[in-house]
Amino acid sequence: MLLGLLLGSMTTAVEAQQSTASARKELESLQQEIKQTERQRRDQRQQLKKAEAQLKLADAALAQAADAVVQQQTKITELQAQQQKLDGEAQVLEQQRQQQQGLLAAQVKAAYQVGGHDYTQLLLNQQDAVKLERTLTYYQYFNNARMQQLLALKATVAELDALKQQTAANQLEQQQRLAQLTSQQDELTTARQSQQQSVKELQALLSDQQQQLAYLKTNEKSLQDTLAKLKAAAANRRLVSKSGNTGKAGDLPWPVQGAVSQPFGAKHGGGMTASGLIIDARAGTAVKAVADGQVIYADWLKGYGWVTVIDHGNGLMSLYGHNQTLLKTPGETVRTGDAVALVGQSGGQGQPGLYFEIRQKGSAVNPLRWLRRP
Repeated sequence: MLLGLLLGSMTTAVEAQQSTASARKELESLQQEIKQTERQRRDQRQQLKKAEAQLKLADAALAQAADAVVQQQTKITELQAQQQKLDGEAQVLEQQRQQQQGLLAAQVKAAYQVGGHDYTQLLLNQQDAVKLERTLTYYQYFNNARMQQLLALKATVAELDALKQQTAANQLEQQQRLAQLTSQQDELTTARQSQQQSVKELQALLSDQQQQLAYLKTNEKSLQDTLAKLKAAAANRRLVSKSGNTGKAGDLPWPVQGAVSQPFGAKHGGGMTASGLIIDARAGTAVKAVADGQVIYADWLKGYGWVTVIDHGNGLMSLYGHNQTLLKTPGETVRTGDAVALVGQSGGQGQPGLYFEIRQKGSAVNPLRWLRRP
């Protein structure tokens, strides 16, 4: 009996040791899994950070290429307007030259009809002194008139030559700028492809809903912090726009024309709601200020890409995001309808469109309450 108790006790001890060893292995395995999960999350955060940095670089390259195209197109338009002006001036001068030549021809003909013979013969003719004096007076008059017309014609021809040279230089510059524009448009296409690739990589990393929620929350916090700083700065600044047309609810023009693909208050992943609209529009479309105001922010913002914020005074601000490039800088005064940016898909958007917010005393309000009915 004693032997049985000893054997039973030993069996229990062995089982306990085995159970402890098994639990220890399970704990070690769990700890390894936790460490591996932490490493994976750390790697994911690093990959996400890298993807965000690549996206920002791609957005910057695209903005630079788009800005170069805009500037080149503006210069070409200016040169074309200048060319039209030169053509008009040349046409006026050509008409003036033809008139001067006609007057000169008429004077030569009149001089011939008055004299009938050359100037030397008149001097040798002393038979009629009165007639000689009168004829010499006519000759002097016609000679002076001819000299004036010749000088005027010479000046006109010189102006025409100068205009021709200026026209040739203008046309050459237009040709050069058109060639540059073609090259810059190719660079813009390449930059757009690079941006789209960066967007795909970012979206692939954000396939996990929890990670996407964390990303959205980070973006929202970045936006809120930026707007809070802008609100504080606006409170201490007297705006020129206060005396301008700041508009009223239901009367503001749309920044771009297009369908609303994301309404105000739309649900995002994790229960987050949208603070603004996304208005579908073609890339490169001009984004226009909805009211008079002053640009107080124009920079790249995580999750929103290239952003412009305009302070309209009286606690009203408008925000324009996901732009391709920005056309105004902080401090510039804008009027209703002024182009402030070009539509794009910066900040990680898969499709081009404008993100548009209206803030009243710092709080996001439904922009449709302020915009005119389409």
